[in-house]
Amino acid sequence: MPLSPGQIRYLRGLAHSLKPVLLLGGKGVTAGMLNELEETLDDHELIKVRLSGADRGERAAVLARLIESSGAENVQTIGHIAVLYRRNPERPRIALPR
Repeated sequence: MPLSPGQIRYLRGLAHSLKPVLLLGGKGVTAGMLNELEETLDDHELIKVRLSGADRGERAAVLARLIESSGAENVQTIGHIAVLYRRNPERPRIALPR
């Protein structure tokens, strides 16, 4: 279920103080990095990812691959930083407003 505009605003506020926990380097998207993304989303639900890439199109393609493989939602993208959210169905940590 997609996030509502109010939920996106709320998550952006929570993400403001976060530091990037995943740094995507020159190797791009690897199987190990996708496993790390899964574990991090399960633990934290809301994370920042630093994307490498020279141009906007390259970063957008990498972000699309991350979202597709993890099932996360893109909350916000500014420059090289993306904020991703995926609710943990077993142990939800963030209570979203309706």
